[in-house]
Amino acid sequence: MKTIKISEETYEKIKEQLNENEVVDITNFDDLIGKKFLFRTVTYHVVGQVIKRLGNFLVLSSASWVADSGRFMQAIKDGTLNEVEPAGQVFVNLETVTDFYPWVHALPTEQK
Repeated sequence: MKTIKISEETYEKIKEQLNENEVVDITNFDDLIGKKFLFRTVTYHVVGQVIKRLGNFLVLSSASWVADSGRFMQAIKDGTLNEVEPAGQVFVNLETVTDFYPWVHALPTEQK
C-alpha cells in the first residue's frame, strides 16, 4: 500500500466533493434523525440537524432561518447562503415542508 500526504485544506475539499454525491436513504421520517438538511416550507427555509421527531414535527438543533438562500445551486453545492439568522432549536411542521435537501456543510453559526 502507498500513502499520499495532502494538506488539511485539500482533504476537506476532497471530502466535500465526495459527500456532494452522497445519497441519503430515507424510508421514513425517523431516518432523518442525526442528519443535517435544508428544508423549504410553504413560507420559509430553515437549515439544521434533525435531533428527533415529535408526531408531525421535526426538532432541529443548531438551526437557522434562511432569509435569502442566494443562488440555490450554490447554497446546496457550496453551503453559501446570502442571509441567515441562527435560531438554535427549531420545530418544523412536516405538513408544511415542500422539499428538503441533505446539507453536507457546516451549519451556520453567525448572523449574515
